[in-house]
Amino acid sequence: MSTLLEKQIKVNRIVTTSIGHARAIEDPARAKIVEILYHQALSADQISTALKKTGYKKALTTVRHHLEILKESGLIEIARIEESRGAITKYYSTSTKLLDFQTPDDFDSTYSKVIDNTSTKIEKILKSLTPKTKSKGKKSEDYSQYLVMEIMNRAMTNVLEKSNKK
Repeated sequence: MSTLLEKQIKVNRIVTTSIGHARAIEDPARAKIVEILYHQALSADQISTALKKTGYKKALTTVRHHLEILKESGLIEIARIEESRGAITKYYSTSTKLLDFQTPDDFDSTYSKVIDNTSTKIEKILKSLTPKTKSKGKKSEDYSQYLVMEIMNRAMTNVLEKSNKK
């Protein structure tokens, strides 16, 4: 078996921020696929087997359809292509980590002091970032805020990923 393509998929996103991403994972099976592919490249067959283990019994053609939707949205990509005896196998991976939790009812009261302290620190960071995201031309203030959120998201992801590896 010879590997035709392989690349590292770097985690750079924790939450989805676009309508396209939200639509791509609105199907629970597709959301599960993204979760399965986080830190693990798998083929369509392997994904189908992993889905079955979690209660999603999907035909291989359906899994491939879901993979195409996720790929078009940018939530997954081909990490490696292998050839074995003339057959080509694609392996998919993701740079997106989905956190599927609900905050407890007492979240605000329990964490209010932490939120206030963190907000003060983030405010200082944002003041230095905002000028760098101001765009000349027709870009709106919303777009600048989006860029700041994406920068913060990726920076937080980098920090959290590093802390998980220790």
